[in-house]
Amino acid sequence: MTETPTTRVLLTGATGFLGQAVLERLLSAHDGVHVTAVVRPKGSTSGAQRLRQLLRKPAFRTWRESMGERAEQVFAERTAVLEGDLSALAEITEPFDVVIHSASTVSFDPPIHEAFSTNVGGAIGLYDALLSSGQDPHVIHVSTCYVGGIAKGLRPEAPVDHDVDWAAEFDAALRAREEADMASRTPERLQALIDDATAGHGKEGPKSVARAAEAAREEWVRTRLVEYGRTRAQSLGWTDIYTFTKALGERVAEQKWAGAGHRLSVVRPSIIESALRHPYPGWIDGYKVADPLIMAYAKGALPEFPGLPDSVLDVIPVDFVVNAIVALAVGGHRDASGTPTPAGAEAPEPGFYQVCSGASNPLPFHQMYENVLAFFTAHPIQDDEGNPIRVPEWKFPANNAVERSLAVKEKLSAVGGKLTAALPATSRTREWANSMHKMQSGLGSLRTYVDLYQSYTRTEMIFDDARTRQLNDSLPAGTPEDRTFDVRSIDWADYWQNVHLPALTEMTKAYGRLRAASRRRNAPRRTLREGTDVLAVFDLEGTVLNSTVIHQYLQLRRRTLGLAKWPAEAVDLVSSAPTYLKAEKRDRGEFIRAFMRRYEGVPARTVRDQVAGPLGRDMRRLLRPGALARIEEHRAAGHRTVLVTGSIDLLVEPLAHLFDEVVAGRMDERDGVMTGYLATPPLVDEARAQWLKKYAEQGGYDLTRSYGYGDSHADASWLVLMGHPYTVNPDLPLYRLAKKNHWPIEDWKTV
Repeated sequence: MTETPTTRVLLTGATGFLGQAVLERLLSAHDGVHVTAVVRPKGSTSGAQRLRQLLRKPAFRTWRESMGERAEQVFAERTAVLEGDLSALAEITEPFDVVIHSASTVSFDPPIHEAFSTNVGGAIGLYDALLSSGQDPHVIHVSTCYVGGIAKGLRPEAPVDHDVDWAAEFDAALRAREEADMASRTPERLQALIDDATAGHGKEGPKSVARAAEAAREEWVRTRLVEYGRTRAQSLGWTDIYTFTKALGERVAEQKWAGAGHRLSVVRPSIIESALRHPYPGWIDGYKVADPLIMAYAKGALPEFPGLPDSVLDVIPVDFVVNAIVALAVGGHRDASGTPTPAGAEAPEPGFYQVCSGASNPLPFHQMYENVLAFFTAHPIQDDEGNPIRVPEWKFPANNAVERSLAVKEKLSAVGGKLTAALPATSRTREWANSMHKMQSGLGSLRTYVDLYQSYTRTEMIFDDARTRQLNDSLPAGTPEDRTFDVRSIDWADYWQNVHLPALTEMTKAYGRLRAASRRRNAPRRTLREGTDVLAVFDLEGTVLNSTVIHQYLQLRRRTLGLAKWPAEAVDLVSSAPTYLKAEKRDRGEFIRAFMRRYEGVPARTVRDQVAGPLGRDMRRLLRPGALARIEEHRAAGHRTVLVTGSIDLLVEPLAHLFDEVVAGRMDERDGVMTGYLATPPLVDEARAQWLKKYAEQGGYDLTRSYGYGDSHADASWLVLMGHPYTVNPDLPLYRLAKKNHWPIEDWKTV
């Protein structure tokens, strides 16, 4: 039997990195504690379910194993859920002795309204609910050492000296979302978005253009709100919106809770990383603040970085932060001398505790770098081909040198991107486009690292921790080492070489294994599953046939026009080429309509004769070997093979025997002569997608099991409907889309 709980704790942020560690420590080290967690539902998962799921996480493994079969029962007895969102917290009716507020957004650069809603609005909701309940619990408000903003020198364990009106800033931040949204809806902005979307997605169809324009509008709003947050924070002396809103969250706690005469302790961790001792050395739950930077360096993506080698990178293991919080939760609020403050004491001053290492056990940035360099030199990460990656050696140049180099590379990358977009699609240009995409992605990541991290790697602040060391010294005699938090006990070389970096590397490898398993699951199978409810839909020109409608027309006219007329026809075709190219870029259907006008006056009988004779033989010779092999595979598996083309039916008759069905356009005829007008709109892009959905519905075919093969960006609209989309010798826009969506890319020029 467990002991009857004597301390009732309300915990926010229980599902986060720090929150789950606090919950585990309260359960594993203090039998007399009952924890109610504020957890909001997520999708169809209730808050109660999300809390129960924590028991299966690695943080709880040691405790779970020690409890054996009783673990779930004890967890249920000693925990409860207050379901809801902090910003709209329901009435608090249960009595609590301690409240630990650790919920926050941990992103440095979120949109301004999101940062304020979580870090300020969450605090407002919590303290208003506590005040309404009439209770007097000891509140432990988890903040960050960096709330002081841009500064130099020793930063004390004291309130931040600023006069920013948090209520006014909170209201302005929430209004910013509406204002940015309205700014995105002006005619000028919308037209620019439409123009960009048309240039990039016009060939997919009007619905695709509309979706792309709206997605771009939403991204424009988000980017504007991110910039708004960053700029507003910097204008008031903070590095970013995260530290700014955390500072204002502290002020909310000071004014609303401590200002009303209640006990408040503010715990300020520095950069939290993996555990040193508990729940086990190296425990970490996902990448934390410094980890993306470390892993980018390990992968060779950071040739240099703008940091001050003698600046102090203030890192703290997560279990040290947890132990400080739990010491306050169990030992109670303390005055400036370290004496416990009883409930009901008259207007106690808030206590500030900076759980950090910079003052007592400093880690210079160059020392951290040297440890990382040594580790990844001895234990290099492997690239996609299994080769070890050699990490670069930093020289710590001046900040402006790194910035200038990055700016030049960004300009060159932008030029290269525009150049690839103008080139024809070949295997070489596709390879180049892929290289450019990787370069741009790498530069984008580097820009993010420089913009977000340099404030932390160039800081000249040292955080005082005298009061925190006093709190550690007040722990009862005989307290196990894994419940203490004296940062002077940390051997940084041992921590980096034997604890954190091995854990980080193993986590990265685990992510890699998951991605590899996902790629294997999604990889095309060599043996097709049989099924009569499966479609195999093939595009014609560029996919099945190494030819175009222009090539077919030229072959036809070369054989049917006399020598006297052929030069004039060729000249007219060349002079019209720019018009056709512009139409093709805008809309595949527009191009087909325009080009089919050239058949005006051509006798249908002439076309049929040519198709049945030499033109048909030429077309069959242009069949791609890979296409023939794939068609046969599908037919052998019992799939219904369908050729769908925007070209006219007369021109595809030589290939009809290869498929179960051919769906093509039809040319209008008058007295046996082609008018140059199609009888129905060409079946391309979104029109083909709509036709395909209806075709599958009427025939009882399952599109999620079906296959689609296309080569043009115009095919994207219907390829997305297929469970197995394939791109065959794709043009560059479709190639980029295929890489983004992880669609198979095949070359059918050979089997």
